[in-house]
Amino acid sequence: MRGKRVTARGLLIAATCVVSLLGACALAWWQWTRFSSASGTWQNLGYVLQWPLFGLFPAFMVWRVRRLKQRERTEVRAEPAATPVKPVAPVVVHEDDDELTAYNRYLAELNAKDQA
Repeated sequence: MRGKRVTARGLLIAATCVVSLLGACALAWWQWTRFSSASGTWQNLGYVLQWPLFGLFPAFMVWRVRRLKQRERTEVRAEPAATPVKPVAPVVVHEDDDELTAYNRYLAELNAKDQA
């Protein structure tokens, strides 16, 4: 965390994550009381397990976005000057099967476009 500054945006994101987790835990508790009551069903127990996952999702997304940005920064720094071009595979001609030959030519064209 060296060199990281605390910004208003960062605090807002952290507060959103905490509020979503607390709200989801409150909803899980409510579903637990519904499950424990006489009219409770197994569906309520499923919601008890599901709500905390919903509450953790914003924190997971923040972690995932930060990780992707960090990976992108390291790839930009480590990018080589020139990437080698793969040679194009030759088209195999099948004398007895015109459809297969045409399909192989089509695949070779797609590969050439992809390499360009």
